[in-house]
Amino acid sequence: MKTIRRLIYKEIVNAVGFVIVGFLGLFFFFDLIDELQWVGKGVELDQAGKLDLDKIYLLPQAFSYVALIVPSHIYELMPIAVLIGTIFVMARLAQSSEFTILRTSGLGPVKALRVLSGLGLAFVVLTFLVGDYLSPFCDRQAQLLRSKYLGQITVGQTGAWLNEKQPLSHQAVNVGAISPEGNLRDIKVYEFSVQGKLLSLTMAQSGEFMKDADAWRLRGVRRDEFNNDTDSNGNTPDLNLKPVNRLQLETLLWPTTIKPEMVAVALLKPERMSAIDLFQYIRHLQSNAQTAQRYEIEFWKKVFYPISCLVMVVLALPFGYLHFRSGNIASMVFAGVMIGISFFLMNNVFGYIGNLNQWIPWLTAAAPGIIYSVVSLTAFGWLVLKQ
Repeated sequence: MKTIRRLIYKEIVNAVGFVIVGFLGLFFFFDLIDELQWVGKGVELDQAGKLDLDKIYLLPQAFSYVALIVPSHIYELMPIAVLIGTIFVMARLAQSSEFTILRTSGLGPVKALRVLSGLGLAFVVLTFLVGDYLSPFCDRQAQLLRSKYLGQITVGQTGAWLNEKQPLSHQAVNVGAISPEGNLRDIKVYEFSVQGKLLSLTMAQSGEFMKDADAWRLRGVRRDEFNNDTDSNGNTPDLNLKPVNRLQLETLLWPTTIKPEMVAVALLKPERMSAIDLFQYIRHLQSNAQTAQRYEIEFWKKVFYPISCLVMVVLALPFGYLHFRSGNIASMVFAGVMIGISFFLMNNVFGYIGNLNQWIPWLTAAAPGIIYSVVSLTAFGWLVLKQ
């Protein structure tokens, strides 16, 4: 079994690697063509009136940006590459009767399923590591690289909005942009009382998160504190008390549990965030009585997406039990591509429908994998019984 396992693993890994490289080459080319529109932008003059090449977005920066988003493509393409590569190997082994020889040598249906499942689990671990650690880090670095040359990253027309409940108040936070250094810009903090009255408005030019203190260090701060002590007629009892107390501060330490990763939700797509960041953001939304259905679905899709590599391997196993000598392997590969496309189409459709109909998040994310696993195991069992 060690020899058989080594033979099958080597063939499948080589085929999957070849498919991944082919797809990445295609995606790299299209991404680079799309990125060429920004080459030459960000032109600035130095003190001598000459072009400052350190501030111009040139071809090397475009290549670096495209290279940094390659891990995201690997994560997205891994399941379909596993499916195509495994189908190609199983169809080729069946066409040359090698798989038939392996079966007569003791590779029964259960052992074949176990052998491929072991390789599928290895692809699951690899996909999880790429999607949960490498891809989010590289995506952030790519965004910061572009912002360094093309300006700060704006977070929509109205900025990113986040809410946080304090023991005696409620705060609404608005972040307008993210600087090339990764700091937050154009920050507004609205503080409301339990009764809904506006207590203060804090505006800052920039801010950075202090991990040790669980707070933001705001810079260039203007703070307006409103006096809400009024009688039944709406008049202020103390006439010497100003209705608005305005402060100008260079720095202000604002305690909060809102982390920069939460603000990055408005910048990065949820599916490109790590599972830990998504989980923390979901807990933040739930603790502030905000809907988290979309992000819960994305979180569970993040959990179940790597497992789809195992589903793809099981889905490709029945192709080894097909008998064809003069058949075209290209047609089998094309069938694999169509099956993979249908899987991802169903995965996305279930996500949108589940978000609209408020389905159970984990079941919405797991349903496509369960359906295709049942179909593949049914086809596998039927082919085994038929023979």
